[in-house]
Amino acid sequence: MSGKRKILSNKIYLYLTEFFAGMSVMAVELGASRLLAPYFSSSQIVWTIIIGTIMIAMALGNIYGGRAADKRPDPDRLYGRIILAAIWIALIPAIGKYVIIGISAVMIFSVNHMFLIWAAFAACMVIFVFPLFLLGTVTPSLVKFTVDDLGDSGKTVGMLNAFNTIGSIIGTFVPTFLTIPAVGTSITFLIFAGILLLLAILYFFSPTENSGGDKGEKPSEAGKKDKKTGKNATKITAGIIVFVVACFTGKSDSFAFWENDLVFEGESVYNYLQVREDDKRTYLSTNVLFGVQSVYEKDGKLTGMYYDYAMAAPYMAGIMEKDGLDMLILGMGTGTYATQCNRFFDGIRVEGVEIDEDITKLAREYFHLSEEIPVYTYDGRAYLNAVKETYDVIMVDAYQDITIPFQMSSVEFFTMVKDHLNPGGVMVVNMNMRGQSEKQGITYALAQTISSVFPTCYQVNVQGTSNREFFASENPEILEVMAKNLEREENAELLAMMHRVTENLEAYVPVTVADKSGRNDRDNSVIESNANDGVINSDKIDSVMTDDQAPVELLGMQVIDELIADEVSYYKKIYNEGGIQGLLRAFEF
Repeated sequence: MSGKRKILSNKIYLYLTEFFAGMSVMAVELGASRLLAPYFSSSQIVWTIIIGTIMIAMALGNIYGGRAADKRPDPDRLYGRIILAAIWIALIPAIGKYVIIGISAVMIFSVNHMFLIWAAFAACMVIFVFPLFLLGTVTPSLVKFTVDDLGDSGKTVGMLNAFNTIGSIIGTFVPTFLTIPAVGTSITFLIFAGILLLLAILYFFSPTENSGGDKGEKPSEAGKKDKKTGKNATKITAGIIVFVVACFTGKSDSFAFWENDLVFEGESVYNYLQVREDDKRTYLSTNVLFGVQSVYEKDGKLTGMYYDYAMAAPYMAGIMEKDGLDMLILGMGTGTYATQCNRFFDGIRVEGVEIDEDITKLAREYFHLSEEIPVYTYDGRAYLNAVKETYDVIMVDAYQDITIPFQMSSVEFFTMVKDHLNPGGVMVVNMNMRGQSEKQGITYALAQTISSVFPTCYQVNVQGTSNREFFASENPEILEVMAKNLEREENAELLAMMHRVTENLEAYVPVTVADKSGRNDRDNSVIESNANDGVINSDKIDSVMTDDQAPVELLGMQVIDELIADEVSYYKKIYNEGGIQGLLRAFEF
């Protein structure tokens, strides 16, 4: 058996092993969230899956590492596992997205409920559990190698855990604020894989304490030593080769690898960002698998999308009767709504709030958002907390695909919006996941919550999409105001769109708990304003969300299941009847 390597006598090196192992675990965890987000969102549910699977991997690694160290306390085996972890992590950028797409394709045809949960869980298990299991063996193994006697075992174990924790802390901040925004998720994986690989190479290239050989060493022991040295050299060589190959094949940041018309693809602190265009439009997407967040019409016409429907709000607020109208957009995106309002209305003053500064930069560069429209880099609710200004129209468009910020979905938030509206002002909310059932899902909960704050509420479904525009005000005559203002509108295109809106607009009456339970003795007072303080009694309204309880992820998941089931029902039928061959024929492969 070979002698102990001299580098193990230096506890600083062992502490550094703990440090970089802890750092890499957190970097991989944060990288996992960014790798999954373009496909499954970055909701609390996805984060729960990531954290849960990683903790499972670490726990199993701790158990295995401790037993392996007791049974065969060989540091070569530990650093061999670190090389294997480094190789696996380096390959994630090259193959991870293909694994996710493959798992998603299988899950769509095999799972009827909670598709995103099962698909995200399966992807995490396949891609991330193994390398983090290997890194989980580091701490118990190093305890075995560093504890020389029981007299200072507590101190040594404490130092190891401290270095692991410090590494984890730094590994939390570095990817989020440095590497991912600067060089992207793929290269972030490669950076930390390279650190682990270098750590193991330093170990294997360090001399042993009996590197000169013992004169009394038996030939069989020398043969075992040579064989082991050869295996270690193979590990190092394989690790370096795979890492170099991964650097060339996995450095691309393209998550939508099947797209050919992208003019921009990148990442910000908050989002995966994708800009594509055709002859007529420019599009922004923050998710590969779901939806479009912003559209710019190159010919200056209406989009036919929810932005057009939301333009009813200025009419409800009396745009034609005022010298000017103040509008605030929470969730500015690339400014489609602001651009359209500026284009079709005179005297409108728009300001926007967008938490992602990089989206604002894309808005100026690709979507022709006017430099005269101020955009503040802030969370929408935090902005309302910080300013005292009031507005005639407040547009809430902060719900991206299946990611619904709970802090902008509660009674407290909508009350804050109401407080920032001028008399007769209107709030319009874009709800982007309309379910098949009118009395469940996220749009139902949002409508119930808003109607517990505003006494006057109207809604309209956007044709051909899952969007719904929800208008709310303290003014009970907003439809009369809208009709009066439309009489002065001369733009035929806009009039046609508003005619479509008014034809399909319907009053929203909140459902009470009594209604929900099937009782008929409804207490109508719950939807009437209190004469003394103007506050609606929301206790009897069903499914009202608050800052304390707003299960937006689970409510959104219900709708996602419905939307996915509807989209793939045709192909599921083909698969059930003709199997894989039937699908291939359907796609004409």
